[in-house]
Amino acid sequence: MTVRRTAGIAGIVVGAASAGVAVAALAKRYAVGRIRLRPDLEASEPFGELHGTTARVVTSDNLTLAAEVDGPPDAPLTVVLCHGYCLTSDSWHYQWRLLREKYRVVVWDQRCHGLSERVLDVDQSIDRLGEDLAQVIDDLVPGPCVLVGHSMGGMTIMALADRRPELFGDKIKGVALISTSAGKLAELSLGMPALVAKLVHKATPTAVAVMKKKAALVDRGRQAGNDISFLLLRHLGFGDSSRVSPTLVDFAESMIRATPADVIAGFYPALMSHDKLKALDVLNKVPTSIIVGDRDWLTPPEHSRAIAAAVPTATLTMVTDSSHLVQLECPGIVNDALIDLIERAERGDR
Repeated sequence: MTVRRTAGIAGIVVGAASAGVAVAALAKRYAVGRIRLRPDLEASEPFGELHGTTARVVTSDNLTLAAEVDGPPDAPLTVVLCHGYCLTSDSWHYQWRLLREKYRVVVWDQRCHGLSERVLDVDQSIDRLGEDLAQVIDDLVPGPCVLVGHSMGGMTIMALADRRPELFGDKIKGVALISTSAGKLAELSLGMPALVAKLVHKATPTAVAVMKKKAALVDRGRQAGNDISFLLLRHLGFGDSSRVSPTLVDFAESMIRATPADVIAGFYPALMSHDKLKALDVLNKVPTSIIVGDRDWLTPPEHSRAIAAAVPTATLTMVTDSSHLVQLECPGIVNDALIDLIERAERGDR
């Protein structure tokens, strides 16, 4: 790619971030302002305020991960919740609140996310995340457990299955994979025409590299343009934007906005190269639940169907009119599926 073309792409990325102030002002006056005037049933929901006992996990490459342990300490089963890309353990709000009543719950922030330590140029591969999860289990889970992963968190579980298959069926009694993929994310169209999608995918690696190099400038633009982020997330992250709570969108957008641009750029190549389809056979040893929204643009339903085909013993739940943040958008359906999975794991069913 020529220097002129690379500079042009960089200009688009940095310019778009810098232009966020003016565009966001217009959006706030019209679209965002009107949305926020609608009745909001979740306006008083204490998002981000759940807490357990603080724990720290030190990885084999000396990175400190933030975690919390909640629920009855003598519960016979622990549920480990693994969050997705650009989110934090708070994204499990509804699941955490329900599960801690009966089960021991471990939530943790993936490396460089949330309250976990952030170090420049640290290993940000999916395989590394799988090793982190193994350390979390070793340090914080004394007995049997069920693993639940959303998006990149689901990929983390797949990486663990690839590297530590002996844990499944013995230590790990069940798995839930929510809005995730076993590979080929680089082929996503995101609803765009094929030619446009191809051009976007071709330009994205260079744009991501610029984003990482100019992270401070991009982050300033992201802070200024948060109303535009609100509108984009409301459209892409949730399936039925007419019913989604503005408070909930704000909550999800705040987690994404708090994720530094260099972290977003650093993990992106790992997501695009992720391929663990051949590792999924080990999940046939334990009860497995696959959950996805039928309007998910980021990890479309066909990716969950591919996982289900590789794990024929699994149950597949397709959530109508829901998108990538299905655990926040339709918590009742997701929670019912998780309780069913955990009860099967307790009985030793498949």
